[in-house]
Amino acid sequence: MMKTIRYIYWQDNGMWLGHLEEYPDYMTQGETIEELQENLKDLHDELTSGRIPGVRRVAELRIA
Repeated sequence: MMKTIRYIYWQDNGMWLGHLEEYPDYMTQGETIEELQENLKDLHDELTSGRIPGVRRVAELRIA
């Protein structure tokens, strides 16, 4: 099953930089946008594997 995740990216000094929207504290980079996307997939796998302790995430809280 394919899962879609959102990411934020920008170009700086010829490199593509980015982070997953749910994990803004963990950035990666690539020389091309395709390399950045592959690195973001690898980062997602690492962050969701449970092997890294203390991973910080972003969530929403509904308040009435």
